[in-house]
Order: sequence, then C-alpha cells, then structure tokens
Amino acid sequence: MSIPITYSLMRYLAAKKSVDDRALNGQVWQHLVAALPRAAPQQPLRILEVGAGIGSMVERLLVGDVLTYATYTAIDKAPALLAEAHRRLGQCADERGFQVDENPQEQLRFRRVGQHITVETEAIDVAHFMAREHGRRAWDLLIGQAFLDLIDMSTTLPGLCSLVRPSGLLYFPTTFDGDTAFQPESDAEFDRAIEACYHQAIDQRVLDGEPSGDSRAGGSDWVVFAGANGYPADEAYFLHDIIHTIELVLTGHPHLDAERVGAWAALRHAQIEQGALVYIAHQLDVLGRMTASMGMNRTKKP
Repeated sequence: MSIPITYSLMRYLAAKKSVDDRALNGQVWQHLVAALPRAAPQQPLRILEVGAGIGSMVERLLVGDVLTYATYTAIDKAPALLAEAHRRLGQCADERGFQVDENPQEQLRFRRVGQHITVETEAIDVAHFMAREHGRRAWDLLIGQAFLDLIDMSTTLPGLCSLVRPSGLLYFPTTFDGDTAFQPESDAEFDRAIEACYHQAIDQRVLDGEPSGDSRAGGSDWVVFAGANGYPADEAYFLHDIIHTIELVLTGHPHLDAERVGAWAALRHAQIEQGALVYIAHQLDVLGRMTASMGMNRTKKP
C-alpha cells in the first residue's frame, strides 16, 4: 500500500490485532486459561481490562470460548474506541451464535447455552478509576495488553494490583521489552541511533505531568514481514503507522539530524510499499498471581 495521508489510532489498533494474534505466547495463554477459577451463573468470573481500546482482547476470549459466566469491565480513556469495541464485539458475538443484548448503561450481554457474558465499558482515566474503585470492588483477573510500558509502574501498578483479589490473576501480554529492529539495515550506525533515541523517548515520556513509559517492562515478539502476496491483513498500514510515530517522536531530537531522520523514515516507508521491510519488537507476555499479602508471584514466558 502507498503511504497513508492520515493516521488513525482506531485503524492502528485494528491493524495490529493480527500481529498480536500471531505474537501472543501460546504457553502463557494456556497457563492463563487453566488458572482461571471455575465460574457459575451465581458466581461469574470478574475481569478488569485497562486500556481496552477497540475490544480486541474480549474478542479473542469470545472466539476462543474461554469464558462461560463472566462480568468483563473494559475501561479506556477514549469513548470513540469503546464505541468501536461495542460494534466489533456485537458483530463477533453474533457470528459466534450468541444472543446479543445491549442496554443504555454501556453494557453488552452475550448469551447462549452454558454461557452468559456481560461486558461493561467505561471511558475513564486509569488513575481516576483506581481512586474510585479502591476498596469497593475486587476482580479475579486484571488484563493490560501492551499497557505496562505506557505507565509509570512504580506509581500505577500497585494501585491496579490492589483492585485484584488475593490469589487473583494478572495478565500483561505484548509489553515492550526494549529491543526494536528494522531490516534490511540502511545505515547500521544510524539505525542503532534511531532505535536508542526512540527507546529513550519512551522512557522519558510524560503524560498529564507524570512519568508515563518504560522501554523495558516485560509481551511477546512482534515479527512483521511480507509474504508472496504482501503483508497479511492490514499490517502494511501498521508498519507505516510505526514509522510515522517514530519520525514524529524523533524529529527535533537533540542527538539526531532532522534531515537524516526524515530520509530514514522515507526509506522505510518506501520499503513497506515494496514489501521489503521486516519489523521486530521484542516483548514478553507476563502472567502473575496475587498473594494474600498483596505481593505478586510473576512468571514470564518469552
């Protein structure tokens, strides 16, 4: 595909779903499924997802028939993304043979024999949600996909963990772990400089006056390359968006020449159009269980 004229977070999230589906570590996923407590109509599984976006994780759980009786709370700052989540989930559930009910309280209910799943969505900042819910509700499972590297973990993660019941589960897949590679190399030294400065920019990111990023947090590898018929699904757009983001972040960086950054981005966009660019981002999927003392036993699977 040619270089996009405009970029959209919604399209980016939709485009990266196939990348995530391929990247998610199957062993960690099976450990998660096996560790979920048994649910019943009178005692549904309580799941909280932060940064839920367009509902890709809920969709993945529905398609995999992981949930029987569950109440799924999905929060995100962007109302438009959650509106798209409603649309996509309704379509997915209908295709899977669920009876779909929607009510004005931003809820979706999916029902079929042996399954009753309620999805509650709310457009809210994580910090405000934690402050409001602390001591009020506790969840059996906390999910944050590609989330830990977007927050200051030392201040945000303890608050999130406090929302999980003792012995509850924490699942943080596709969390960036500080290693990016683009192939083929154009200028090896400048490529390394681009990658180092981009990681530094992640570490120094500030949102609403607070630190909000960590390039080494713990996900599973994104590996994107073209086959005989080009890039799968909408992954060419995904790559264009990645290059566009890096260029935006690094233009004006004190240690990089702006013209060279622009030339580097133009070359990478051209390689995508040719089906020649390979993109790798190292990540780790993280699955943990809360202890009674609110500590966390953590397992990482590469």
